Amino acid sequence: MQPFTKLTGVAATMDRANVDTDQIIPKQFLKRIERSGFGQFLFYDWRSHADGTLNPAFELNLHQNQGAKILVARRNFGSGSSREHAVWAIEDFGIRCVIAPSFADIFYNNCFKNGVLPVVLSEDQVETLFQHHALHAPYSLTVDLESCTVEDAFGFRGTFEVEPFRRHCLLHGLDDIGLTLEHEDKITAYEKSHFG
Repeated sequence: MQPFTKLTGVAATMDRANVDTDQIIPKQFLKRIERSGFGQFLFYDWRSHADGTLNPAFELNLHQNQGAKILVARRNFGSGSSREHAVWAIEDFGIRCVIAPSFADIFYNNCFKNGVLPVVLSEDQVETLFQHHALHAPYSLTVDLESCTVEDAFGFRGTFEVEPFRRHCLLHGLDDIGLTLEHEDKITAYEKSHFG
């Protein structure tokens, strides 16, 4: 998993509450057996017309949002079914951070397991980000996990909280396998002493 320390990049806004995992990655794309390649299907039903052509009005298709690494949305982001594919699609698309006033619990947990930082800011702070995005395009944010801050070039500065263990794992790029491999010497010693 790629470490997350400090990210400065284009921020796209999605002025929608209760964005669910069925919209993030529609069910017809869940048949893939690998964890990569889902980015092309992110928000497929919103990003594309019925004939498969891109919808130029959709937030992530707008010129000023091209190459977005940060997504700012409304409350209860990631609700719906518990599919981990939703985070795989977000990360594969290139988005490393989602900012919202609240997240669905399972989606929030899946973000940390897959190298995406979910940042909870207040409704008022998120509204400020929406206003700044509307006035300044393209709009960039800096998200710093070491200091737990979000800043822009127009006077916004917000702080957020992350549970220390999750913060440690993201800062060092440790998923469940990486955490286990931190104890590889002990595992090897145990195997030698018990299994020859």
